[in-house]
Amino acid sequence: MKDATQIRDVKGAILDAADRLLARSGYKKMTIDDLAAEVGIGKGSVYLHFSSKEEIALSHIDAVIERVKTRLHEIAQKKTSYESRLKEMLIERVLCRFDSVQHYTQSLNDILSKIRPSLLERRKRYFEEEARIFAALLRDGVNDGAFARINVEDIARSLLLATNSLLPYSLSTQELGERNEIEKRASALADLLLKGLIAR
Repeated sequence: MKDATQIRDVKGAILDAADRLLARSGYKKMTIDDLAAEVGIGKGSVYLHFSSKEEIALSHIDAVIERVKTRLHEIAQKKTSYESRLKEMLIERVLCRFDSVQHYTQSLNDILSKIRPSLLERRKRYFEEEARIFAALLRDGVNDGAFARINVEDIARSLLLATNSLLPYSLSTQELGERNEIEKRASALADLLLKGLIAR
């Protein structure tokens, strides 16, 4: 009988294989047989962990977002100024996603077009979860007088919408540019957004 660690390891190996196959051939061409071969397990073993190819692809994206949220929480807990934490969080939400898919030759929207409705539903949830992390920092900053009096939930969503243009959804990482270019753009955008938030 497999223990929880072995199950997690196999699940992780399947998600890693999905990442490689999505980058190489996209969702449409990826098959369960391909995934099983890439991991070195039987096709039936894939189905012990995931019910469908769609669930595997969405679970891979879920794992990327969990890493993003973990990083945002870590940055929010730092002992630096509210302004510097907020700026770092805005840049990190862009770069973490970019780093996760920089080996893809197509945009996520193109790669996952076949499951777009499910992806869009998930994406809405992802953004709400991220907005809550940003809103918590904004609320603390408002209460401590670092930020102007604002509706923190609205501003958190607006900050995400503003930086969404730099995410690798509709453009591939090649179309977005080099990582250092993305970082400069994200930093400049964060500076611009922060000017309207700082308490005078």
